[in-house]
Amino acid sequence: MAENKSAFENLSTTMTQSLEQTRTAMEKYFDLFKINMTASPLFTASDLTKKMQSYGEQNIAAASEFAKKLMQARDFQEFWRIQTEYVQVQLNMFGEQTKDLSETLTKSATGALKDLSS
Repeated sequence: MAENKSAFENLSTTMTQSLEQTRTAMEKYFDLFKINMTASPLFTASDLTKKMQSYGEQNIAAASEFAKKLMQARDFQEFWRIQTEYVQVQLNMFGEQTKDLSETLTKSATGALKDLSS
């Protein structure tokens, strides 16, 4: 039993390092995304872009929270419970975000078509 705990602790340490590196990389990517999106007035005025930025922030926060919870897992059973919960929440968030972005895109396209026909 002690051998399994030691193996999990080693895995946990490796995961902690990997997750920290991933979190840092995601934050750098998101910073670059924000810089590129705000460089153009066309994009900063867009509701779609604002929503994408908001969803990006939410997704990074969720991933960071997930990583913190994983680092605190005491055994494989807790690890898999945390993993399963995260995947379920992410799937629900992705569905909601996709629906909202589709509606926003439809409204933008409708508005653009009305402007062209005027």
